[in-house]
Amino acid sequence: MWTLYAAGLDPKNFKITQASLVQNTFDDPAEFPKMIWSTNYTRLVCQTMFTLFWAGRDFAPKAIIDDVNIQDYLQGHFIAACKHFAQKIHDAGDLEHDVVIGWESMNEPHRGLIGVQDISVIPPEQQLQLGTSPTAFQAILTGSGRACEQATWEFGSFGPHQTGKELVDPEGVQIWLSTDCDQKYGWKRDPSWKLGECVWAQHGVWDPSTDTLLQKDYFSKVPTTGEKLDYEKFTNSYFMQHYRAYRDAIREVWPESIMLCQPPVMEVPPDLKGSIDDDPNMVHAAHFYDGLTLITKHWNRLYNVDVIGVLRGKYWTPAFAVKIGETAIRNCLRDQLKFLRDESFNYMGNHPLVFTEIGIPYDMDDKHAYQTGDYSSQTSAMDANHYALEGSTSNGFTLWVYETENNHQWGDQWNGEDLSIYSRDDLELPPGNADRSLNPQSPAYSESYSSGGEPEVDPRNLKGALASPSISSDGPDQPKGYRAAEAYLRPSPIYVSGTLENHVFDLQNCRFTMSLTATKATAMDAPTEIYLPDFHFPEGEVVVAVSGGKWELDLYPIQGIKIQRLRWWHGEGDQDIQIEGIKRQPGEYANPSGEDVSYFEQCQRGQCVLM
Repeated sequence: MWTLYAAGLDPKNFKITQASLVQNTFDDPAEFPKMIWSTNYTRLVCQTMFTLFWAGRDFAPKAIIDDVNIQDYLQGHFIAACKHFAQKIHDAGDLEHDVVIGWESMNEPHRGLIGVQDISVIPPEQQLQLGTSPTAFQAILTGSGRACEQATWEFGSFGPHQTGKELVDPEGVQIWLSTDCDQKYGWKRDPSWKLGECVWAQHGVWDPSTDTLLQKDYFSKVPTTGEKLDYEKFTNSYFMQHYRAYRDAIREVWPESIMLCQPPVMEVPPDLKGSIDDDPNMVHAAHFYDGLTLITKHWNRLYNVDVIGVLRGKYWTPAFAVKIGETAIRNCLRDQLKFLRDESFNYMGNHPLVFTEIGIPYDMDDKHAYQTGDYSSQTSAMDANHYALEGSTSNGFTLWVYETENNHQWGDQWNGEDLSIYSRDDLELPPGNADRSLNPQSPAYSESYSSGGEPEVDPRNLKGALASPSISSDGPDQPKGYRAAEAYLRPSPIYVSGTLENHVFDLQNCRFTMSLTATKATAMDAPTEIYLPDFHFPEGEVVVAVSGGKWELDLYPIQGIKIQRLRWWHGEGDQDIQIEGIKRQPGEYANPSGEDVSYFEQCQRGQCVLM
C-alpha cells in the first residue's frame, strides 16, 4: 500500500472515481462483475503506477521523493526487497537448486501509458473493454474529481461491444494524496511535486483550470528526445532496463540462478537473440489464457477466436479469426501456444519457454457444476488447454492455481476469480441425487470440509500436509476436493534419452503417444522414462506398443511418494511409443448395475492420485 502513497495516490478514493475496480470495495461484493478487474490495466491507478515505475524520469521528472525520482524509488525498493529475500534463501544453505530453482521477473507487467499515441481515444490495440471504458484522459478527469460521461461495454459471444454511456461523477473527490502520508512515512518531496494535484497536469498534459487536454500525444514519445514509442519499444527499452537491474541484483546473491524473464502478456517479447542479454541461464516465462472462456466463464464448443493471430495482425478482420467446432478450437489453442514458442525462439533466442500461468475458470455457467456435480465443461476446457500445451513444444507449465482456501461462494478469494484445481467445497451433491453413488476418491468429487472442520497445519505436521497420496496407499481419511482432475492427470515424459519430437495424450481414448530421436541406443542406467497416472493406467490395464526395444512398469519413490512410471530402453534413430489405458465408454467402467451413465460419471467412480 505504501507504494501508492509514495506515488501520490489515495486508495480510499479509488472506488468513487473508478480509478480501479476491486471486489472488496464493491457495493455488493457478491455481484462484482465477472473479470472486470482486468480492466484495471487501462484505468488510472495502474496507468499511473506503471508509467511512474518504468519511466518516471522521462514522463514525471518533477516527481522527486527523498532526492530521487519516483521511478528509481519504486524500482529500487522492489529490487532491494527481492534481493533481501534471495539472500535469506541463500543463507539457509539447502534451498537453492532444489526447492528454489530460479527467480521470475515482475508478474504480468504492463506499459501503463507509455507508447499510447493519443490519450483522448481508446488505443486500437486495447482489445478488452468491459463496464465503463474511459479513455486515458477521461480517467484523468474523473481521477481529479470531474464528472465525465464514459462509454459502457459488455463482453458478448464474439467479444466486447458497446452498450451505451454512463456518467461517472466522483463529486469532486480526487485520487491525488494530501500531505498527511508524507508526515507519517517521513518522506521529503521536491517542492515542484505538489501533492493533492494531478501529476500529469503538473507536467503539462492538461490544464485543470479549463479541463483542456494540451498534449494528447505526450506519452507517444520520449519528452526530452522526441523518440517515438510503441509497445515493442517499451519492452525493449524500459522493461529491459528494469529486468537487467533485477537480474544483476539476484545474481549478486546467487550467480548460477535461473532467471525467468516475463515480458508483457501476449505482447511481442524483447529482441534479445544474439545480444549481450542472450543469457544461457534464462527462461522465457509466458502466461496464456483462453480469453473467451476466461471472460465469459463458459466453455463454448461451437467457436473460439485466434486471439494471438488477431494481436499479431494475421487476419484482415477478426471475423476470419473465428474457429468453428471443438476440434478446430483445440487446434487453435495449440497453434497459438506453438506460435508463442516459435516467436520466443525468433526474438529471445534458444531458451526454454515455460508457461508459468495457464488455467481455466471452474465457476462456469453461473456455477452450474456446483449445483449438479457435472464438471464436463471444465474437463473439456482443461483437456483442450493441455492438448495445446503438449502440441506447443514448450518446455513446461505451471497451472494457475492451487488455492487451499477456495470455496464455492468466493472462489479463489480474489476479485471473483475461481481457477483453483482444488476447492474445499467440492463436491456435496444436491438433494435428489443419492442414487449416483459417487466414489469420494474420484478426481471430480470431494466432501465439503464444512461439517468436520480441517486439521490445523503446524511445523510438526507440515511435511505430511504437503505430501501427495501414494498410488500404493489407501485413500486419505478426508477426500480431497480436486476438480475435473481427469483432464490434468496426464502421462508425460520425465526423462528422454534423445530429443523429444512430440507427445500427446488423447483423453477420450486414453491413449498416450510420443516420438523421439536418439543419437545412440539407451544405456541400461538411463532409459527414457514416462509418468503414468494410475487413474488412467491402472495395474493390469496398460497396453504398450513400441517401435523397438523393451519396457517395464514400476513404482518409483519420490520423497516417500510412489509414482508409477514406464521405463523404455530403445535403439538409436526415430522411435515411437503408444500407451493405452482404460477407455471409458458408457456402461463399461465401475458400473455393475448396467445403467447408462456418462463418461463424466464413470470418471467420478474411478481412483485418482495427483503426482
